[in-house]
Amino acid sequence: MTPRISRFLSERQPTTPCLVVDTAIVARSFNRLRTAMPDADIFYAIKANPAPDILEMLVELGSSFDAASLAEVRMVLAAGATADRISFGNTIKKEVDIAAAAALGVDLYAIDSDAELRKIARAAPGSRVFCRIFTTGGGADWPLSRKFGCEPALAADLLRLARDLGLVPYGVSFHVGSQQRNPRQWEDAIRQASELFRGLEDDGIELAMLNLGGGFPARYRRRTPPIIAYGRAIRAALLTFFGNRLPRLIVEPGRQLVGDAGVIHTEVVLISRRSTEDPRRWVYLDIGRFGGLAETEDEAIQYPIVSHRQGPGEAVVLAGPTCDSADILYERADYQLPLDLCIGDKLEIRAAGAYTSTYASVAFNGFEPLRCYCV
Repeated sequence: MTPRISRFLSERQPTTPCLVVDTAIVARSFNRLRTAMPDADIFYAIKANPAPDILEMLVELGSSFDAASLAEVRMVLAAGATADRISFGNTIKKEVDIAAAAALGVDLYAIDSDAELRKIARAAPGSRVFCRIFTTGGGADWPLSRKFGCEPALAADLLRLARDLGLVPYGVSFHVGSQQRNPRQWEDAIRQASELFRGLEDDGIELAMLNLGGGFPARYRRRTPPIIAYGRAIRAALLTFFGNRLPRLIVEPGRQLVGDAGVIHTEVVLISRRSTEDPRRWVYLDIGRFGGLAETEDEAIQYPIVSHRQGPGEAVVLAGPTCDSADILYERADYQLPLDLCIGDKLEIRAAGAYTSTYASVAFNGFEPLRCYCV
């Protein structure tokens, strides 16, 4: 909670649930990452929070952007970015969207398969492509290891094919998992990327870019190292495996830039006891998984939750308001709330600026999408 968010809630008293983002915290996080990784170009992952105020501020700060869809490409262009500051980083794109992005001037695309590569060759001839390789996602609270990427040997074949199809084989990317709490998790992926660079150089292909992905954490309940520790660990791995011949470096932060900047203002709808064998109270909020808290699945992302009541606390189960049995937020994570908590009380879900407004359903059970205010 920042003074600006607190003042906004006090003066405006918005209807709950809502997300309030302090853009000054976004700017601070951007500058800290730039200090920690001065050799890397920052491509903000728009999907984390595409609020126009955030995009416009990041344009002014000099950020580039990682887009996952044509709609996101258009959002960031509307915010004032130029097409050369956009990477179409989703490896699953409709061909018509690739063509539309190319018509808007985008010429940097992610791949991890033969079919995707051929779509780009047809729809955006001459463009630069980079291939995403697998990582395990170990150490991450929200792993991304199954759906994206390919084996390094296949990546080499795809980048050779890119050259044969008239595209520019530009680089390699990976993602070590979202909310990655181990700065050394980049090391093995950097090693694999360096081997790809050297192997392709023997074939006359000089890759120019290494995309280190995202994964940099926000401050939830579990302790994480400071961002400077990530910069040092990544820099050490780069020097070990690339020496002084560093390629262009890209990072794609999302959560690290906007997570700590946002607070969800929510109301307690119901408090009940469900069993004589389990004495815990069930506390139902007016926001749940379908209202923007999708990352509570398996209790993976554990947001700090604060009540303004000062009484002693006890363990609770936290759930959302919808008529769906999956809409349980935390049952095992030992959340505690004050014994004197009442229906109608307001709670703060902190560090909630990332992947909340964009995960909210449009009208499940008739609930409207999560409103986002920027201050």
